[in-house]
Amino acid sequence: MAAGPYHVGAFDWSPDSRRIAYETRPTPDANDGRLADIYEVEVETGSVRPVAATTASESQPRYSPDGRYLAYVRSNESARRIDGNRIVLLALSGMKARELPPSADESPALAGWAGGRMLFTEGRGTRAALYTMPVDGAPTLLFQPSRGTFGPGGAGLAVNRTGSHAGLAIQAPDEPVEAYVMDLASGKPVRVSDANTSLSRQPLGETRLIRWKSAKDGKEIEGLLTLPVNYQQGKKYPLILNIHGGPAGAFTETFIGASGLYPLAAFAARGWAVLRANPRGSTGYGLPFRSSNVDDWGGGDYTDLMSGVDAVIAMGVADPKRLAVMGWSYGGYMTNWVVTQTSRFQCAATGAGLSDLISMWGTNDIPSVLDDYFEGTSAEEPQRYIKMSPLAHIGNAKTPMLILHGEADIRVPTTQGYEMYTALKRKGTPVEMVVYPRTPHGPQEPKFVMDIMRRHIEWVAKYIGE
Repeated sequence: MAAGPYHVGAFDWSPDSRRIAYETRPTPDANDGRLADIYEVEVETGSVRPVAATTASESQPRYSPDGRYLAYVRSNESARRIDGNRIVLLALSGMKARELPPSADESPALAGWAGGRMLFTEGRGTRAALYTMPVDGAPTLLFQPSRGTFGPGGAGLAVNRTGSHAGLAIQAPDEPVEAYVMDLASGKPVRVSDANTSLSRQPLGETRLIRWKSAKDGKEIEGLLTLPVNYQQGKKYPLILNIHGGPAGAFTETFIGASGLYPLAAFAARGWAVLRANPRGSTGYGLPFRSSNVDDWGGGDYTDLMSGVDAVIAMGVADPKRLAVMGWSYGGYMTNWVVTQTSRFQCAATGAGLSDLISMWGTNDIPSVLDDYFEGTSAEEPQRYIKMSPLAHIGNAKTPMLILHGEADIRVPTTQGYEMYTALKRKGTPVEMVVYPRTPHGPQEPKFVMDIMRRHIEWVAKYIGE
């Protein structure tokens, strides 16, 4: 290994317990996470050797039960975060690596081995899925819930040492997370816990998977529509458009009563419908879909979102005169973008949102994250960065805005929020900003999470009522 410091990530013991394979990432520069490599250490002697150390990112090492192979995940050579990842099989005897066939979403997360097959999970639309990958051959779907998902995010799965059973944390929009054990031969999970049953006894709005065509190009888009508690068909309700982060994130069929910055169950209880869309750029729909917003932030993804709102209005669910929009991180960027492109929303709430892509490029802790999506840096292509910055269109913004940001956020620096606040304030648009002390990009302190949830509810109630 080169001189450190280094951060050791995922690791695995060899079947004979004589070796450990581990991934290592340079620290503290988070931007070097794409430079992850895999090394192997001999337990008895402490000697270390590289087993996968290229210009790509190698991670998630998993030994085969017989000790002949080491499976791991390798990124595309470009190491762009939105590019595909592949499972690689390394024969330890001759140290020859072989790339295996691609998975459907090209974002596999290795879970372990079952006999001579590797097991991996990845998103499949709004659900997680478990696949098997043979040493020779293409991957096969082993299990996907008929409703709901396991996770969070396709994680929440562990395989026993013999590869006969897997433990999963399964949930659904109306069912809180519980533990399941699945015989991998049958692919049928059996529930083994009863930890959260009381949570699902509270009144919950029904969540439906819906699809619509984007007005941009007819591309099919999916989303989760949560209806108000005691929903009455034919009655029109206020609608919240909730936008996910990433942009390569995705909304999945998780329990709506879980703690989070956006209290979905509380929204539904207040009589509001909630649309959580997965526009182009989302994960879980294949690499072409995930990369279709390159050089197009606020373009096709914006149209996908607006088409989703139009679809819910056409269903007779949403009142077009009582609309709200909100999101965190990239969802915050899109919220900022939305209010500079349309006045159809009666209020907006942006959390840790990007507003000025040029200053964002030079001040956040992963400056290359924008390089992943834009051809050229802000210095090389300034007009492109300006064009896709909400601040460049602030003259159109009339929607009352709530801005929430962490004081210790280095992923999307607090200055991004200040810039948006100052521009709206000077323009005379109603705006409030709250900065949370000690808080990084993802709020963690319970009292702050509760405060953010409460402020979202109060802001929406103030402008679109119940």
